[in-house]
Amino acid sequence: MDLSLLQQQLQQGRSAPLESWHPPYCGEIPIRIDREGQWFYQQSPIGRVELVKLFSSVLQRKSDNYVLTTPVEEVAIQVDDAPFVLVNWHWHVSDAGPVLQVTTNLEADYLISPEYPVALQAEPGSGLALPYLQLPRGLTAKFSRSVFYQLAEQANVKLIDNQRHFVLQSGGYQFSLGLAEDVV
Repeated sequence: MDLSLLQQQLQQGRSAPLESWHPPYCGEIPIRIDREGQWFYQQSPIGRVELVKLFSSVLQRKSDNYVLTTPVEEVAIQVDDAPFVLVNWHWHVSDAGPVLQVTTNLEADYLISPEYPVALQAEPGSGLALPYLQLPRGLTAKFSRSVFYQLAEQANVKLIDNQRHFVLQSGGYQFSLGLAEDVV
């Protein structure tokens, strides 16, 4: 199985051509994404999933701001942690060995690989080093608690920089789910 072809199929029709749009910045609007990936407008949940998917297709991170970019305007929104949450996973068989596919709360699929790596980042509030999937346009997806623990059960404990980490292999890409000492 060609992993680059599979990743292209997973991405089809997912995002707008933001790189070619250069609209004026128009300030902040009252849209917020909470720690669980739920979108709100003026403190009310946005219930229409298709609307949230449309917004997410024009979302990007510029410097430390999250912005929605359209051909005519760019507006800032608030994101409490990561804009997406990884809620499901499964293994694909490939020539490079098992490859981990993860799914976000908005049904976007990614293959964990050097193209979509996992990095340990400080969680806002707690400061714990948690795994976040690195996505295009400066975006990230946080592992849900259940996905994290399901994958941690499959991980091997390995020393990295003299620290014990929960490590998984996705194809030829090795990544850490976090420090083994941090899990209670």
